[in-house]
Amino acid sequence: MLGECQTLLLTIFLQAHSVDRWQWRPDPVTGYSVRGAYELLTSHVSVSMDDADTLIWHPRVPLKVSIFAWRLLRDRLPTKINLVTRGVLSSTAHSCVFGCGEAESAHHLFISCSTVGSLWDLVRSWIGIPLVDFTALRDHFVQFASSAGGSHGRRSFLQLIWLACVWVVWTERNHRLFTGSVDTPHILLDKIKLFSFRWLKSTNVTLAYNYHSW
Repeated sequence: MLGECQTLLLTIFLQAHSVDRWQWRPDPVTGYSVRGAYELLTSHVSVSMDDADTLIWHPRVPLKVSIFAWRLLRDRLPTKINLVTRGVLSSTAHSCVFGCGEAESAHHLFISCSTVGSLWDLVRSWIGIPLVDFTALRDHFVQFASSAGGSHGRRSFLQLIWLACVWVVWTERNHRLFTGSVDTPHILLDKIKLFSFRWLKSTNVTLAYNYHSW
């Protein structure tokens, strides 16, 4: 819990010469208004937790990634905790590959690990969405996909980004475990941008962005 709190505070900087002020995050330029709040509430697409099963099947995401996400949400990946449970690894070989010292469960690896937590912070900053609570993986997926409210297209985009994130985390985990290579969170963010851009571009040749502006 202490580590999670420290991760949340990493991107917060106190500015002695700046005046504190409230900020309406859905519209930081104009600020809060009753009309804006009403539009946010009425345009929000409600998503139940059961929808996580359907969110993983995204038409622009490679099938192998969706299958991976299906296994992830059912805790069927060969994480170290699962391998210890199955008797493949000894009970002392369960430590997270990112070096934080915690046991490598799916929840820890993809959400609460300090290294991965800093990556989620970078992703949120990149696409401009609010903090998603450290909840169960299914809940995290649904909250992330619906965190910005708005249209179906916006939710579809956030689905794709979440799937790219967990895919990059898993491949980085395997690279560290089997080849010893290590990438920083900023490099992992670049990989998330690259995967998501390629997935969108492969099915949308008229995509208005190029990779350098993505």
